[in-house]
Amino acid sequence: MGTAFTIDSPLRVARYGISSVISLVDDALIEQMRKFHCEREGEPYDEIADRDEDARARRITAYLDLVDRLVRRQVEALQASPFEKGSEITRYYEMLPETPLKRAYARMLAEDDRAERARQQEELRRRAVPGSIDVNIMTKLDRDMYRNGEKLAPEFADAMSALRGYARSKLRGSIIFSAGMNQRLYAYIAEFDDFRPDRDGVLRKKIVLKVSDFRSAAVQGRFLAKRGLWVSEYRVESGLNCGGHAFPSKGHLLGPILEEFRQNRDALTKKLHPIYAKALTGIGAPVGEVPCEVRITVQGGISTARENGLLLEHFGVDGTGWATPFLLVPEVVNVDEAHLERLLAAMEKDVYLSDSSPLDFPYWNLRTSASEEARRRRIREGKPGSPCSKHYAAINGEFTKIPICSASRSYVKRKLDRLAEESRPEAQQLRAKAHVLDKSCICHDLAGCAVVKCGIDPQATPAICPGPNIVDFSRVATLEEMVGHIYGRIELPTAPDRPHMFLRELKINVEYLRKEIESFSDGLLTRATDYYGEFRENLLSGVEHYRSLAERFIAEERTRFLESLQGFADEIGLIAVPAASPA
Repeated sequence: MGTAFTIDSPLRVARYGISSVISLVDDALIEQMRKFHCEREGEPYDEIADRDEDARARRITAYLDLVDRLVRRQVEALQASPFEKGSEITRYYEMLPETPLKRAYARMLAEDDRAERARQQEELRRRAVPGSIDVNIMTKLDRDMYRNGEKLAPEFADAMSALRGYARSKLRGSIIFSAGMNQRLYAYIAEFDDFRPDRDGVLRKKIVLKVSDFRSAAVQGRFLAKRGLWVSEYRVESGLNCGGHAFPSKGHLLGPILEEFRQNRDALTKKLHPIYAKALTGIGAPVGEVPCEVRITVQGGISTARENGLLLEHFGVDGTGWATPFLLVPEVVNVDEAHLERLLAAMEKDVYLSDSSPLDFPYWNLRTSASEEARRRRIREGKPGSPCSKHYAAINGEFTKIPICSASRSYVKRKLDRLAEESRPEAQQLRAKAHVLDKSCICHDLAGCAVVKCGIDPQATPAICPGPNIVDFSRVATLEEMVGHIYGRIELPTAPDRPHMFLRELKINVEYLRKEIESFSDGLLTRATDYYGEFRENLLSGVEHYRSLAERFIAEERTRFLESLQGFADEIGLIAVPAASPA
């Protein structure tokens, strides 16, 4: 999702019942978009400046309230529109999958009695509800704030302020926490009543955790339950087959992870509910006898309706998330025309798992983006590193008392000078230097697509972080076409030789393991040696799981799938892992 691609997607799709997510990382961009949409919609706009008191939280609250207000207005107009070709309410119902609601719409169309048809239409208007407007906080981006060289109280840190901004807004969606547990942030949630059930047992604001495995879900869920906070959804994402930041999971593959959730989801709910109920009782909050609903959803690398169906039917997940393919749907997300063309032209080599992120997590990057071109140009001109204007990733304290960003010009110069003083083999020196120079500005440049497309800053150099499945799609699509593709009504053109999402994830993990072993051998990475053997064994275990899953495929696909699996099994077996450390 980046910071800009879906920053205003609710204003484009929420009225059609489609849920989307707003990133709360970049409050500068959020303020720019609030001004843009206020001017566009004739809403009053009063600037919240950088130096204003609690500016970050107030900017977020103001923007989310604006989005909520505008979407409510859109929904009222949609519900009042006529049931005729091309109308908003017709568009709403035509895009629905085959559900009881869609069948009710079909019955209305077939109804001959005018009075009954009118009655059914009024019922359908009432049931045309918007999609959820959710927000995301990346828990690792929780930079402490300083004023006059002194650190401010924790509640003014980035993630804490973003949470406060959302908690004070009128939105009734969900807050999604990604990138692992942040204990002080999670404890802070308990200070806001909207995250606890009201007298009717209703949660005004829900908590969603993006997790990479079952253990992470159980640990984080327990931590929150002990504070009277319920996790309404565990959003499982492939560790490496995704967009943006990737979080390697020691070779644990998506299929086996989903199988563990399928087998243990009920046990998890039953285990957490007593802890949650005890915490609520302790503060005098209402407690339901029956555990609250828990959804298990999945995202990461889905490209076809058949893959989507496998996840829903075999693993029993409650929903799936699609992100990268929507980069090619201009009416839904912010991608400027030039980068839309670059995405369409991208080959597999152009979308790579890079060292670009200052957070030191693997990061999917588009090699041909304007941001990457600017980074390479600065290196050629002898001015490596990025100007650091937003500082959201300023968390490196290696050289300074107040942390700075490892992609910034200030850090890069210091780091290169230190490397020049070190004595190491030339190959290692070159790789260490490349690791420093690879860092990109993912604060300012990830906002680029929005500010260019909206005419706010035409000179921006956008960064794009698609998942590797962007190469599966070969043309721009409308919202109706992409929705139809997801539900299997139509098939958008995809690469004929594209691998199944599980095979692509397996390949990425194999390549990642090889790269990690190479870095370890070059002395650029220190890690317990048994990590690599465990990683390899988890991959082989995943291969075996997928062999049994192959029975779900039609004959021709099954043969190709099994052949590819065997090839990967042979390849993994030949990987020489570092010898285990002596006991």
